[in-house]
Amino acid sequence: MRILTLAPQPFYIVRGTPIDLDLVLRVLTSRENTVVDLVVYGQGKDHEYPNLRTYRTPDTLLTKPSGPGFSLRKLLCDAFLFARAWRLVRRHRYDLIHAGEETVFMAMFFRRFYGIPYAYDMDSSLAEQMTEKLPWLSVFQRLFNACQRAAIRRALVSFPVCNSLADLCRENGSRKTVTLHDISQLAEPRRQSNGNLKRELGIDGLVLLYVGNLETYQGIDLLLDGFALAAGRTNGVDLVIVGGSDRDIERYRGRATTLGIAGRTHFLGQQPFDRLDEYLAEADILAAPRIRGRNTPMKVFPYLHSGRAVLVTDLPTHSQILTDEVAMLAEPTPEGFSRAIVALAADDDLRRRLGERGRAFVEAGHTFPAHRERLDEAYDWIERELHDLNLQSLLIDDA
Repeated sequence: MRILTLAPQPFYIVRGTPIDLDLVLRVLTSRENTVVDLVVYGQGKDHEYPNLRTYRTPDTLLTKPSGPGFSLRKLLCDAFLFARAWRLVRRHRYDLIHAGEETVFMAMFFRRFYGIPYAYDMDSSLAEQMTEKLPWLSVFQRLFNACQRAAIRRALVSFPVCNSLADLCRENGSRKTVTLHDISQLAEPRRQSNGNLKRELGIDGLVLLYVGNLETYQGIDLLLDGFALAAGRTNGVDLVIVGGSDRDIERYRGRATTLGIAGRTHFLGQQPFDRLDEYLAEADILAAPRIRGRNTPMKVFPYLHSGRAVLVTDLPTHSQILTDEVAMLAEPTPEGFSRAIVALAADDDLRRRLGERGRAFVEAGHTFPAHRERLDEAYDWIERELHDLNLQSLLIDDA
């Protein structure tokens, strides 16, 4: 089987969607008689897998995407990606296109003019993402919804990343929907704290830890406001934030000063991904305060796997898969988040129970073996479907 994989992103970099892509490639390139041609943006580090060839768009100042989400630079990158993909389609005979995000519309083009079926790897709702990023585009919402619906209906299979997107696929006539949940990739999920972080930062009490970027949708404002209220009710917790650009850190450090929590809020900046196990092991409570988006944040799965108590906002982005049995679901307001922080800080047994149940939840279905099984089953089905389609085509030609 020969697969053309289209991924409109830098690869490989340590960020949610590229990590998901890498998980897909690990499975596909390990399948027998499978060759994968990958087309990605120019930035990133090559990952060497058997039967994988990587093709990149030009890496210039104009073609460096500004970050996740829609932008004019991203459109330029996509134009180069489409041109590269088209050359490959004319040169090779592909059995399937595995298309991520907006490249599904390129796959629709190749399906129409070259007869190549495609799988839609759906990391987000493009129709919603466009209007969230640029609210003035909401006048085109019906058009965006129609385009997304057509992409879903014409796909051989849809691969949404979460339950909410799976529901969206089914509502829009998906032929087959296979949910590829994010997973934990912690190397040492049972790692024990060595106390180094608390010593370095001069923390005597508990550590409330956030790991990730500092984009607005992540709810960092909510986290700081909630922590400021909690800090007035308990002296036993410090907030540690890992990740974010220098610009974002400077802005939120100023906000922490305004809120009067600068002395108990520590910004560590971006850290190597392979130290994630270490940082999670040093935490007592792990926070995921996201306030917008359909998909469940990738971070919650390693959070839970670490066996620490996890605090999230009680919104569909989390509650579609998490319950109060495995995590603390807090009202998405500063007051609600602060109450949850104080409750967790005051109850060692509650933190222990949530940590144990959260780890069991991840180990039951959100590790790489489970991901491999889901994707292998889906591609076994794809191969059977393609075989049947080819057989039907031969019978029609003979007639």
